Amino acid sequence: MKRTILSWCLVYVPAILLVASLLMVLAMKWGPVSHTPVMIGHRIAHLGDKSLRVKYEWVPLNEISDAMIRTVIVAEDSRFFDHTGFDFLEMQQMRKKHLYDGSPIRGCSTISQQTAKNCFTLGSKTWLRKGVEAWFTVLIERIWGKRRILEVYLNVAQMGPGIFGAEATAQRYFHIPASALTVADASSIACCLPNPRHRYPEWANRSMANRRAQIAEIASRTKLKHL
Repeated sequence: MKRTILSWCLVYVPAILLVASLLMVLAMKWGPVSHTPVMIGHRIAHLGDKSLRVKYEWVPLNEISDAMIRTVIVAEDSRFFDHTGFDFLEMQQMRKKHLYDGSPIRGCSTISQQTAKNCFTLGSKTWLRKGVEAWFTVLIERIWGKRRILEVYLNVAQMGPGIFGAEATAQRYFHIPASALTVADASSIACCLPNPRHRYPEWANRSMANRRAQIAEIASRTKLKHL
């Protein structure tokens, strides 16, 4: 009996979880992602609030403006095409700065990590979630590739209160499709990404004008060589 339990714990359960995670990632490699755990959690948390209902519309990557893609990379993960899911250089620089002047240790999740968190976890702030996120980050980097990761991220990332993805955000705040977003528009959205539940483009234009201008300036001279 003890040997059977041990076998399940050490062999069968890990094997089942491995196969299940591979199948989940493979199932989402192509086509639209209709929902994510984070979206489901938002719906449950705001069942009685019509103003915070999920707003979401999937569009393929070629229907999202280059300006939006460049701006998000500049703001969220400037080494996106150079790392394999984890930006160890950024982590090292952050640690050195913390040791040197006591700067608070901040999050430095890559776009790949954020995509894994959005698609395969509930977004809770626990070590278990971080572990699950790390595992799925490895899988999507190997199985999806950079283009697919960007496509999913730009569609499922929360970019405003109850607003998910570039298309819904562009329609809500600028009354245009995501394909028509300019660098200025996209920079306003990018300023909201660190805290999309409480920030929105109009707020970014007023309160983070310098950050918005900095992102726009860098994005304007950034070229997408890998897509």
